[in-house]
Amino acid sequence: MNHRDINLISFFNNSIICFIINIYSDKQQTALKYLKDIKVNLNNVFVMTGNFNIKDNDGDITYSYHSVHTDTLMEIANFIDLRMSTPTIQVLT
Repeated sequence: MNHRDINLISFFNNSIICFIINIYSDKQQTALKYLKDIKVNLNNVFVMTGNFNIKDNDGDITYSYHSVHTDTLMEIANFIDLRMSTPTIQVLT
């Protein structure tokens, strides 16, 4: 990956290469658009984390709107076989 706002960290686990993806997505969502456009195909991604700059009722129950950027993020996560974690205590993130 070649994007200034995406850090891809690789490590070995029992001789299998694994990844952690850290993303900063600006207000124009350039990092998410980049990932969607290149159809990133990584196996063994353990976690994708970062600041996605998405205001949405999926992540903030006090917010009453849904963002199309959440759909993009979920599409990317599904493509690399990740699922959204669910906090045990509902707090603002």
